[in-house]
This record gives sequence, structure tokens and C-alpha cells, in this order.
Amino acid sequence: MNVDLDTVSEIVLARERADLARIGAGTAVLAGGTFLFSEPHDHLDTLVDITTLGWAPLTESAQGLEIAATCTLAEFAGAGPGRELGTPTLRPQWPGTALFAQCCRALLASHKIWRTATVGGNVCLSLPAGAVLGALVALDATAVIWPRGGGERRIALRDFVTGPGENLLGSGAVVRAFLVPTSSLLARTSFRKVALAPLGRSGSVVMGRRTADDRCAITITAATVRPIVLDFDSVPTPSELTEALAEITADVWFDDPHGAPDWREHVTGLLVAEVAAELGEAP
Repeated sequence: MNVDLDTVSEIVLARERADLARIGAGTAVLAGGTFLFSEPHDHLDTLVDITTLGWAPLTESAQGLEIAATCTLAEFAGAGPGRELGTPTLRPQWPGTALFAQCCRALLASHKIWRTATVGGNVCLSLPAGAVLGALVALDATAVIWPRGGGERRIALRDFVTGPGENLLGSGAVVRAFLVPTSSLLARTSFRKVALAPLGRSGSVVMGRRTADDRCAITITAATVRPIVLDFDSVPTPSELTEALAEITADVWFDDPHGAPDWREHVTGLLVAEVAAELGEAP
């Protein structure tokens, strides 16, 4: 890891929201910094550290779960000494959180990275391989955004990412948190992934969610340039899956050394069928 950002001359330790006004041209937000310090960023002269704002990583409420942007992947996955791979769920009564540790394990990152990298960083990078991003989309999360001029915006996370490395955050804005509704925390989930190599970057990750009213959502990520959500009123039939997958346009399938678009499209179809079948099983 390259830890020398030679052009950076100042690090601002944010203590209150007013300190975030420093974010602008030549400035980057610093949280975990695992991406920021991994390659040169010669246009930067200032970093604004938001970890000093003291946000609680996980906050339960009557509406669901609030996950701070500065929550580490280890905290998100429930990882710790003796359970480095995370916990099956954050709470026994929250089966939907089974996706948290599963998605962290779909990342090409060591457990040391888990203790530093943040949920907000993974989402705001907005990369196709952003597995934490995919998990939160699969659980119908909402991003809470603090714009530069004050106030608050909320965006459904399924709409937040517009392409590889592109999103609706806005200049000078900061993600404050992600809100997962109670209905998703209580939902049944299913998870599948595939990669060209056992320890390689995910070629396709598919997650399903079935809520108490039997509505189903199947989320596709890693294989596509942005997360894709397929919504169904009930557990989908094979023909409904085929129809929904056929509506995904060719330009959405991602192309890089970790998988060609036609391969990603094919394996995703197989994983989607498996996820739907698991969601359709009796509890």
C-alpha cells in the first residue's frame, strides 16, 4: 500500500458538521483510507477526517438500523477476536443481516482491511465489486446525505450508483448514514457468488430478500455496472425470472479481466434461479 500522498499538506480533523465545509476542490474525505492511500491522488492537498466526528457505528431504532458511514467492515460483519469471518447475523431476531458478513467475505480484502475500511467508503467508491454496497441495496437501504449547504437528502440506495465509480452524492456532500428498514432486517435472505478464481474478485454476486408479506427482491451486483434489483410480488417462477433478466440491456453487464459480459450474464442467470429457489423453500 502506498501511504505517501506527497501533495497533501493538511489534514482537518472534523469535530462538528461545520468542519465539513472544507470539502471542495483539492480535498478528499478520509475515513478508513484503504482506497485513498492505495494509489496516487496528485490533485489533493487536503484531507478531511470524518472518523473524529464520533458517529456510533450501529444504532437501532423503531424504524430499523442506522449504519454510520464510518462503521468499519468488521463492525458491519460482527467480526472480532475468535470470529474473524463475522457472525451469522448481527442479532438472532434479524435474519436479514446474514448478508452483512457474507458480503464482506465476497470482497477481495483481508481481515486487517476489515478493521479499517468503512461501509461509507465501499458505497461511495461505487465500484461494481462493491459487495457491501450490494448488501445494502438488497436490504432496501436508504442513504442519508449531508449536502454542503446544510440540510439533509435521502436517496434509495438502489438509485444511488449510476455507473462504475459514479453516484448521486454531489460535490462537497458527505454520506452520514445508511438506514435499513425493520422489514428488511426481519426478511429471509439468500446469497450466491461466483468468481473465476477461488480467491479472485467476484464475477457475480446475487442476493435475494423475501419479506413477511412474501414480496421478493433479487439484487445483482459485481456482474453489472451498477446494482440491479428485480422486484416481484411473490416468489418468482422460472418464466418470470427469464422475463426479468431479459429486460437487462447488454450495456449493463460489466467487462473487465475478472469476467466477460456474456459469461457474467450466463452465470448470473444460474445464481438468480438458485436464489429464487431458496427463497421459495419452506422456512
